[in-house]
Amino acid sequence: VQLQASGGGLVQAGGSLRVSCVASGRTLSEYYMGWFRQAPGKEREFVASISRSGTRTYYADSVKGRFTISRDNAKNTVYLQMDSLKPEDTAVYYCASTRLRRASEVLVSTLEYDSWGQGTLVTVSS
Repeated sequence: VQLQASGGGLVQAGGSLRVSCVASGRTLSEYYMGWFRQAPGKEREFVASISRSGTRTYYADSVKGRFTISRDNAKNTVYLQMDSLKPEDTAVYYCASTRLRRASEVLVSTLEYDSWGQGTLVTVSS
């Protein structure tokens, strides 16, 4: 599957932004999806993930209550709604997919994902 992320930009602290990830080549419903981010000089970190049906979601503690992951399998698209943004949310945001299955339906390691989008830059000014 090929992934294309978009929607990044510059936003003031406290603002909102929604990034999207469109999948092509395969049906999105076959994949568990995740969002990761990488700030300058830091390792890529887990942000949020969503089960194939969209009924189960999981968030990093740093974004819980502020970010919402969702998916529209009919549109082959995954979204990350980001509210109450903080300067420390500044990073390149990547969507990723995996065909792995876990009973917990929680996959947070970059090693568990095998396809990645190109990333979209989110900059939050103070």
